[in-house]
Amino acid sequence: MKNIYIVRHCQAEGQAPDAPLTAAGAQQAGRLAQFLSGKNIDYIISSPFSRAYRTITPLADKLGVEIVLEERLSERVLSAQNHPEWRNMLLQTYEDLDLCYEGGESSNTAMGRAISVVKEVLDSKNSNIVVVSHGNLISLLLKHFDHRIGFKEWERLSNPDVYQLSFLEDEPSIHRIWVD
Repeated sequence: MKNIYIVRHCQAEGQAPDAPLTAAGAQQAGRLAQFLSGKNIDYIISSPFSRAYRTITPLADKLGVEIVLEERLSERVLSAQNHPEWRNMLLQTYEDLDLCYEGGESSNTAMGRAISVVKEVLDSKNSNIVVVSHGNLISLLLKHFDHRIGFKEWERLSNPDVYQLSFLEDEPSIHRIWVD
């Protein structure tokens, strides 16, 4: 059996790729390391955004496991422009997975790149993998395996958050395991 632990980054100071964790986020990263330290993690792959890899650095240091940075785990870009109605725009992309705003990517496109990472780690020799990313991309990744996951589940994600995908065959069992 393979386990993939899908981790949403800890609390950060913003949305920019180089936005650092807040002081509370750094404390959360320490708790997350404790939480995951007994899971026999043998591979860690993360979005290259600072808030993502800094979230998992305490665990990587504790276990002596390298963090592999992966562009395909970067947060999804909804639009090239900031819109006051961005939440409604995001909601619509869960209803129409091919909807794409100018300068952004559709839900299907974003989901495709996240799933390609999951498929690669499933084909690897590793058994207990941590994948660190961002809320919207994580919700789309989970939606790929369970069509009922959507905007409301995205809204309920916490910083951090952890879902365990356990694969016996092609379809995983999905469980939210983070409790804070």
